Amino acid sequence: MRPQRYLLAALFAAILIPGTDVWAQAKAKGKDDDYPNRPVRMIVPFAPGGASDTVGRIIQPAMADLLKQQVVVDNRGGAAGNIGVELAVKASPDGYNFLLGNIGTMAINPNYYTRFPHRPLQDLIPITQVVDVPGSVVVHPSIPAKSIKELIAHMKANPGKLNYGAPAPSSANTLETIQFLRATGTDAVQVNYKGGAGPAMIGLLANEIQLMFVTFSSAVTFAKQGRVRMLGVISPERNPAYPEIPTMREQGLDMVVGSWQGIFVPKGTPQPVVNKLFKVGSEMMKDQRVVKRLGDSGITIVSSKSQTDFVAFLKKETERFGKVIRDAKIQTE
Repeated sequence: MRPQRYLLAALFAAILIPGTDVWAQAKAKGKDDDYPNRPVRMIVPFAPGGASDTVGRIIQPAMADLLKQQVVVDNRGGAAGNIGVELAVKASPDGYNFLLGNIGTMAINPNYYTRFPHRPLQDLIPITQVVDVPGSVVVHPSIPAKSIKELIAHMKANPGKLNYGAPAPSSANTLETIQFLRATGTDAVQVNYKGGAGPAMIGLLANEIQLMFVTFSSAVTFAKQGRVRMLGVISPERNPAYPEIPTMREQGLDMVVGSWQGIFVPKGTPQPVVNKLFKVGSEMMKDQRVVKRLGDSGITIVSSKSQTDFVAFLKKETERFGKVIRDAKIQTE
């Protein structure tokens, strides 16, 4: 019986091994047609409550429907988003881990954290932009100002008496505040917060800080409730979600840049997976649930025309903020 068992084992091996080789070769060439066949992780490099978390949770259901798999939001805040970026860089490049990166983590941090070992353009594959989140200027209701002009006058009459929130030294919100203070000749005390706009917004609600440049979506609900006062919107036009608030440009300050966000995967992810995620990323932004919820939050949908276009956009943004940091003589780390 033993020789027969050996013969059967040999026959099974002869049958199985070629099949296994064919499967492995197909997968190596990116022909794994059943992708994804298990849950996919969306790494959000900030704490809950901020704009990135808001966008991630709005697109999550539509993305899950298109991928036909669960999409799990994994908030990894800290170090201005660098902790989440590092997690994404080191993740398996198989399409089951992707990063929702933003203007801060992808374009500003590489210029500010010069010793950080990872660089988005070298270590991650940009897939597509998904949104642009307008910025806003908000103050605690205890501040009497009802406009940017009145805020500037109040700050000049009370130099150094207001605190402003800084989610991170390199965040777009912090850079915008520094530019505002320099352009208006005003002064305020910087208070640092960890984990993105959410914790800083809590500080504003508690009157720990009195002034904050923050993404529109993080502040609009509180502003409509009267818990903070929004004085200006940082965008080319007024936001339909709160049209009463004038833009900064209308009030004499040429500030129009928002906070874009996009999808990134680890370097080495197979091109067929990249192509599928680009297609899914574009299609999910047409989902009416996504369109409505983002619109209600004052967030603009912006889908890249192609993956190549998003790469070129990221390069320009990185160069632009490098110049901003150099011109402002901000000390890098």
